[in-house]
Amino acid sequence: MLPSMRLRLRAACAATATVLLAAAAASGADLVQEFIRRHWSQPLAPQGPPPARFSPLEASLQPESCGTCHPAQLADWRESVHAAASGPGVAGQLVEMRESDPSSAHQCLVCHAPLAEQAPLVADGRQLKSNPDYDDSLGGRGVPCAGCHVRGHQRFGPPRRDGSLASTAPRETLPHNGVTRTPAFLRAEFCKSCHQFTPDGFALNGKLLQSTYDEWEASRFAREGVQCQDCHMPDRRHRWRGIHDADMVRSGLTITAKAGAARYSPGDVALVSLRVTSSRIGHAFPTYVTPRVVLSAELIDGAGQVVAGSRREQVVGREVALDLSREISDTRLSPGKSATLTYRVKVESAGMRARVAVVVEPDAFYETFFQTLLRQGAGRGEAQIREALEAARRSPFSVFERELPLT
Repeated sequence: MLPSMRLRLRAACAATATVLLAAAAASGADLVQEFIRRHWSQPLAPQGPPPARFSPLEASLQPESCGTCHPAQLADWRESVHAAASGPGVAGQLVEMRESDPSSAHQCLVCHAPLAEQAPLVADGRQLKSNPDYDDSLGGRGVPCAGCHVRGHQRFGPPRRDGSLASTAPRETLPHNGVTRTPAFLRAEFCKSCHQFTPDGFALNGKLLQSTYDEWEASRFAREGVQCQDCHMPDRRHRWRGIHDADMVRSGLTITAKAGAARYSPGDVALVSLRVTSSRIGHAFPTYVTPRVVLSAELIDGAGQVVAGSRREQVVGREVALDLSREISDTRLSPGKSATLTYRVKVESAGMRARVAVVVEPDAFYETFFQTLLRQGAGRGEAQIREALEAARRSPFSVFERELPLT
């Protein structure tokens, strides 16, 4: 064979291999999407009767049952926002809502308590009726293990860490008939059904109220293959840390503070800048309407006291009316974007400093909402709403604070 023919043959083989690999990748992606579509067809169907050979432990949907063999995951989950997804704030609202607006109450549970066995009511055409599969012991457990991992009493999970999917033994010989493994559990799309409203979903000012997946998809993180799980479930931990976790928030931001000059003299107008950049966050910061982030600066005198009237603030967040009737402002940061508080203040005397800070209020909307609800009357859910209000008041934390000498 002539050298030129060999080169053409090699090129043709390489091109064919590339096409085949691309086709295989596309086919694999299609399988993942189809699995996710089936797995998160909401509302979820009841599990139905367990296989006859299942023990009570295998048939149980309780997180503690899963924790028998998965104690580390159970320990993580117990401290997570998923475990608290149907906590006092949600439960307190649903007490009255189940009677005044049962359809909306039922819809809340699709994500806040996703198992069919967690819903007291079930759709019957356009009406709602008592759910014969309801398990009161599961009702307040938020998003339990089974919410993501169990369908029809069949267990599903991610590939092993080496990427393999196949069972290591005949399935019928394994606890709960083993597990069906799929890379879908490692994809951002797996989180989409509860963290992204559909295109026709509730929107304000032309923007969906919940659009985290779309924000990620438009970011460099999606292009680089960084998935939700890479940040929120590192090393496959079941903690789902986010806006309520100070270390998690700090890890996603770059914060700098500086004065415009090394020293100012009394009578000068000092310039201080505080800059927050969303450098390692794959969606809008913050992504939802409930948190707000406050950048602040204030003047401290020589005695260490705050100078009255010197405080200035700038808010990062999406503020909406309490009744969700309108958007008031949207100053959130897209990935890579920054917010800068520019602080100008007259230096009256020697020894003055500027104190700058960045404080995160994860439940800012809820705090005001719960206060208003209690004033108007929370009905039979009052005790739970009060508990949720106290938790919201405890939620703020500082991610940055510094004092800059001005004189």
